[in-house]
Amino acid sequence: MKKFLALMLAAIMVFSMFATASASSLAGTYDITVWVADAIVDLTKAQIEKFNQTNELGIVFNATVEAVGEGDAATQMVTDVEAGGDLFCFAQDQFARLVQAGALAKLGVKAAETVQTTSDAGAIAAATVGDTLYAYPLSADNGYFMYYDKSVIPEEHIDSLEALIADCEANQKYFAFEMQTSAWYLASFFFGTGCVSEWTTDDEGNFISVHDTFNSPEGLIAAKGMQKLVTSPFHLSAAGADQFANGAAILVSGTWDSVKAKEILGENLGVADLPSFEVDGQSYHLGSFFGFKLMGVKPQVDAAKAAALHQLAQYLTGYECSMERHAQNGWGPANLEAQATEAVQNDPILAAVRTQREYSVVQSAIQGMWWDIAKVIGDDVKAATDDAALQAALDSYSAKINDVFGIDTSILLFVGAWNNWNNGDEADTYHLKDGSVTLDVPESDYMGGRIVNLTTWDTNKGFAQVVSGAEYIKDLGADNPDNNIVFAEPGNYTVTLNGAEITIVKN
Repeated sequence: MKKFLALMLAAIMVFSMFATASASSLAGTYDITVWVADAIVDLTKAQIEKFNQTNELGIVFNATVEAVGEGDAATQMVTDVEAGGDLFCFAQDQFARLVQAGALAKLGVKAAETVQTTSDAGAIAAATVGDTLYAYPLSADNGYFMYYDKSVIPEEHIDSLEALIADCEANQKYFAFEMQTSAWYLASFFFGTGCVSEWTTDDEGNFISVHDTFNSPEGLIAAKGMQKLVTSPFHLSAAGADQFANGAAILVSGTWDSVKAKEILGENLGVADLPSFEVDGQSYHLGSFFGFKLMGVKPQVDAAKAAALHQLAQYLTGYECSMERHAQNGWGPANLEAQATEAVQNDPILAAVRTQREYSVVQSAIQGMWWDIAKVIGDDVKAATDDAALQAALDSYSAKINDVFGIDTSILLFVGAWNNWNNGDEADTYHLKDGSVTLDVPESDYMGGRIVNLTTWDTNKGFAQVVSGAEYIKDLGADNPDNNIVFAEPGNYTVTLNGAEITIVKN
C-alpha cells in the first residue's frame, strides 16, 4: 500500500500535464475495472461502449464491469486500494474514509468546473473537502418515502400515520416499515421531532465525539409516536417491494424498489412523502436520512489512464447517461439538466423524494456501532407498557452511546451468524484473543463471517489468507467480494490468525 501511494504522489505532477493534453496524448486502449450496483451493470457496459464509439479523444476502454453495491465498495476500497475498481460508485456517507484512505483522485480544474455548473448543490457538497472535489455526483435520490396500495389506502389518509395504521388494520394488510430491523429507518421518528445524532471525527477519521439528543423530551415524543406503529398487529419490520405480494398495503423504502413495486401494484401504486404523527395534540412530520450516490476515480500510476478515466466519469455522470438510468431504473439524477426534464419532473416517485427531502437529515459519517445500538430502540419501544418504560429504553440507548468511546477498537472480532453479525460485540467470545477464536457455526443459509476491528466493517483478513484448513470452507470466487470465510458445513472450529496467515481446524 505504501508503495502504491508513493507512486500516486509521483504521478501527480505528470497527471497535471495531461489535464490540458491533446486528443492524441490520451488515445489508446485501457484495461479498467468498474464497480456499479447490480441493477445497472448491463446499462453501464452499454454506456461505456457508446463512449468508446463517440469520444473524440481516441480513448477506448476494455472494461470489466462488476456488481459491487454502493454500500460495499468503500469497505473493499479502503481494505486494498490497489486492488479496487478504477471507477466505483459509493454512498456519500462513505466519502470521508475513502478520502482518508487515498482511494479517490482529485478532480482537475476543468472537471471540477464542469461538475460545479452541472450538478445538484447538495451532491457537490457531498463530494467536496474544503475547496477540493474528490468525486462525481451520480444520483440525488438516496432516501426513503412511502409506497402504498391505492385500492386499500384513501389518498386523503396519506398524511396521517394514525389513519394509515387504521386502514391497514381494517383491511388486514401490513404496514411495512423497518422499525425493529434498521436504525436507518427507525431514526425517522426522532428526526421528526428535531432530534439529532451527529458524530465528529479527527483528521485520521477516528470518531472522537457525538452530539446525540435521542434521549430528550423530544426523543420521548418520538418514542410515543413510534409505539403506535410497532404495537399494531399489522406492522411489519421488513423491506422490499415483494412485501406487496405478501399482504402489505404500505412500504417505506426508496427508488430501488420502484420497478418491482410498479410490477406488482400496477395502476394501484401510490407514492408520497412520509406521514405525520400526533402526540399530545401536536403533529410531527416523519423525517428521514437522505444522501447522494457518487462516482470515484481511483488514483492511477499511469497519468494518461487517469485522465482518460476522468473523461469517462464525466460521461457516465452526465446528462445522457443520467437520463438512461432514470428511464431504465428510476434513479433520480444529480445532473441539473436531467433534473429539469419533463420526464424527471413528472415522475411521481421522484416527486415524493423531493418532498421528503425537505424533512430529511443529510447522512454523514456515523460510528459503525450506532446502527446496532439504535436498532434496539424499536424492540424496546414495542415492549414498553408505560412512559417510564419508554424513558428507560432511551436511557439504555444513551448509556450505550456514551460507552462507545471507551471501546478498544483495535480488537479483532470474528463476526458472523454465530453472533448475529454484531460488529460491536464487546463480549470476548468471538474476539481473536492471542490470535485464535473457537466458535460453533450454526446451520444456516449463509455460514460465513468476517474478521473485523471491533465497531468497524473494515477487513483485509479472510478467505484469501487461509493457508491451512481450506477443505472446511467454500471458495465462492467472484461471489465473495468481502473476502469472507464461509464454512462448508456447521460445526465447532478454531480459527487462528498468525500475521497474515489463517489456519482453520475442525474440532
